[in-house]
Amino acid sequence: MTTRVALLIALSLGGGFSRVSRAEDFLRLPVREYLDKMKGGWIGQIAGVSWGAPTEFKWKDRIIPEDHTPRWTPGMINDAFGQDDLYVEMTFLRSLEEYGIDVSIRQAGIDFANSAYPLWCANYEGRRNLRRGIAPPDSSHPQFTRCPNDIDYQIEADYSGLIAPGLPQAAVDLGEKFGRLMNYGDGLYAGQFIGAMYAAAFFETDPVEIVRAALKAIPAGSQYAEMVRDLLAWHAADPHDWQKTWRLCQAKYRENPDYQRASNGGIDCKINGAYVLLGLLYGNRDPDRTIVIACRAGQDSDCNPSSAAGVLFTTLGYSRLPARFNTGLDEEREFSHTAYNFPRLLAVCEQLARRFLLRYGGHLEQGPDGTEVFVIPVSEPQPSGLLLSWAPGPVAGSRFTPAELAQIQFGNTPEAVTQAAATLFPEWKVVDCGPDMDPGLRAEWEGRKNVLCVHPLDHQTGCTLKRTVSLPANRPTTLRLVVGHDPQGDFDLIVRVAGRQLLRQPVTPATTTTGHWRELEVDLGEFAGREVAIELVNQPTGWSYEAAYWAEISLRTE
Repeated sequence: MTTRVALLIALSLGGGFSRVSRAEDFLRLPVREYLDKMKGGWIGQIAGVSWGAPTEFKWKDRIIPEDHTPRWTPGMINDAFGQDDLYVEMTFLRSLEEYGIDVSIRQAGIDFANSAYPLWCANYEGRRNLRRGIAPPDSSHPQFTRCPNDIDYQIEADYSGLIAPGLPQAAVDLGEKFGRLMNYGDGLYAGQFIGAMYAAAFFETDPVEIVRAALKAIPAGSQYAEMVRDLLAWHAADPHDWQKTWRLCQAKYRENPDYQRASNGGIDCKINGAYVLLGLLYGNRDPDRTIVIACRAGQDSDCNPSSAAGVLFTTLGYSRLPARFNTGLDEEREFSHTAYNFPRLLAVCEQLARRFLLRYGGHLEQGPDGTEVFVIPVSEPQPSGLLLSWAPGPVAGSRFTPAELAQIQFGNTPEAVTQAAATLFPEWKVVDCGPDMDPGLRAEWEGRKNVLCVHPLDHQTGCTLKRTVSLPANRPTTLRLVVGHDPQGDFDLIVRVAGRQLLRQPVTPATTTTGHWRELEVDLGEFAGREVAIELVNQPTGWSYEAAYWAEISLRTE
């Protein structure tokens, strides 16, 4: 039986993934075809996020003008290695690889807590809760986070379908394990829906049918499911004018307060999920059109085309992609904060797909040409229970044990940062250093040796280096600083002496020299003869790669 025939049998029995009992109702997918489609799915994510990155959140509640839409060039394929909607989901893959497909949600939480990359929104709050000892599923409960319906798991759930071809239930179950680390209610269902679309995309080419199949994987009473039904209906009513449908989305899912409950503005999963579907449904299976529409819809305009292109490119397969997308990728380069370059990523996905196939009742057989074939049982997914983020159920009371907390060693511990500071800058004490971006000693960074990296504690609290010093009475003293910023971010440097702010200046590409360094001198003459506290603050400004790199802190007396 061919794959297409098996799929038609499944559809004739009541839907793309209907529950049937006869043993002959299977989908068959040659392993080589799986690998080609899975590889295409990853390239779709990479291309979509790279193409849309220059526009991210620059157009809110308005369509990006056509003449402001980036143009694709093949070299852009290598621009995604530092993107959070790729490296975060690879953390989940790593947990599955290291601990097996039965990894517990608590171990998944420990692994996520130990990640060192910068995060925002639901991811940030979920990880912060985990590091404070709030174990999943409570790490995403609305009592502990203000972002339960944010887009985060939606942009990270692609992996769950790419390792489970034809198995939407696996995408649902993986959402309950990894999506519950940071999202609740619609925020969780958004990721389960995306994963189920990928699972369907291995066998179906029509975006409408893919969306219909994935809709069965989430609770029908959720607002996210309502949004999906609306997009299908609005597209059916007018399959040509995507901007008209965009305006309908805006009126209902942005301007109607009934759909803004537990929403964090334009980062809400429903409106961004609608933009993913705009691209898929109105893109007419054209890679460029799909990405451009999902991007031009605005808001999270790199993550949305990434999801849309990922699903579409899965239907096409890597080998069938235009050369502008499937050539030029640096396959040796590792994705930021991961153990994976592109070949290792594909290898672990194949390994996990084989395990999930067996776990969900499938098996391998040999095809007529001697190659391996995935034999996948046709089944209808059972959605998670309905949760409402604005009227949540009770907390589970889940907390990490002391032994589990001892495993959470995210980046360098505050003690390690203090020891590094003591080695490089004796008598300076580090306080309020957050764990993001792996703070601590850098043996070499941007051309300088022995550099101290620190990071703000949170969105409002800067990391401070403190020292109390007695300044000589008759000789002027100058504080000399050499401090750098991450190439992708910036921060404000604040210098306080005796509680008074003497300086607040941005450390940005515009204010630094080659190598992202800034050199400053602060005159302390007015404090001569006094014992004063000096504070150097790495103050966040936008919560995007806010680390400070200290190469020199010295007091010079003439």
